[in-house]
Amino acid sequence: VRHGTTNLFAALNVATGEVLGECRPDRNAANFLAFLKKAVKPHAGKEIHVVLDNLSTHTTPEVNTWLAKNPHVHFHFTPVGSSWLNQIEIWFGILTRQAIRRGTFSSVSVLTRQVRDYISSWNENAKPFAWTATADEILAKVRLTQRNVRKLVANNSK
Repeated sequence: VRHGTTNLFAALNVATGEVLGECRPDRNAANFLAFLKKAVKPHAGKEIHVVLDNLSTHTTPEVNTWLAKNPHVHFHFTPVGSSWLNQIEIWFGILTRQAIRRGTFSSVSVLTRQVRDYISSWNENAKPFAWTATADEILAKVRLTQRNVRKLVANNSK
């Protein structure tokens, strides 16, 4: 039985492995922007690179206006089908396997508490992820993805 859902906004500091996460009832531009401001605040004055998927809430006029006023924050979007390049996606998989899958949550508040507790526990022993793939292996996968996207586009234009 589903008792509702939540939307997890999360940021992984690739230098430390620490995660900042926040559950919100809606995945919209206002909630994304509020989370983004919270995520970048501790890094004021530094160049910040944010890797994102291609969700429409990441490119709304409100977000673009904020980005224009914060030129030290740079967005980088993963190619379609290449979310594995974004390390927070790796962490989402770990969260799912270790804290959510096969869980029983009697309400959204119980679920969000579980997520918050997991993030706190994770951060107690946070370590950065270490890439094990070589640059050549990663670039080969990117080329394969690009080729597949071109095939899809060509097939859909017929």
